[in-house]
Amino acid sequence: MSAIGQCLLAFFFGTIVGLLVQRSRFCNTAALRDAMLFKSYRNTKALLVAMIILTIGFTGFISIGEGNPMSFDVGLNQIIGLFIFGIGMVLAGACTVSTWVKSGEGDVGAMWALLFTFIGMFLYSMLWSANYWPPAPASMTGAPNLEALQFGHANAKTLQERFGIPAIVFGIGQALVLVAIYRAILRKERQQQSGT
Repeated sequence: MSAIGQCLLAFFFGTIVGLLVQRSRFCNTAALRDAMLFKSYRNTKALLVAMIILTIGFTGFISIGEGNPMSFDVGLNQIIGLFIFGIGMVLAGACTVSTWVKSGEGDVGAMWALLFTFIGMFLYSMLWSANYWPPAPASMTGAPNLEALQFGHANAKTLQERFGIPAIVFGIGQALVLVAIYRAILRKERQQQSGT
């Protein structure tokens, strides 16, 4: 497919997803926050369904040799960064996706959150480059490297290459766990309804 065709396809797909997210009021932050604080699972169930579909889809593509999944080591830097990012999402009251949607709707607070998301990513990229580049590529080997605070990585593609088991098998295993969580939520909702 040509570059123009890819751009048109991405624009078409992005428009559909944007409309769905805007109309459904879907938010990753709300999926976890509402479940923990308010015992409301609407967004949680939507997130689980999306994860099930994406898991089967991505691992299916990997199994037939298509797709190009990212491979990067998980290290202490990611754990700290994700923790700070999670705090920021809760303080902003929305995930990045919802922040884009709210900004498009004219929410000034969301625009500020989006602006500082970009500033934070830019500053982090400069800090990372100054402190860890170029030693980072040498320290990110895929295997645990505790001196560099890297824990290695494993995804469906690396597991497929290492063990010779198609990636879809790992995807189905993960999807079954997600289905079990979804069913547990449905049971909890039924108990809540019968208790009221």
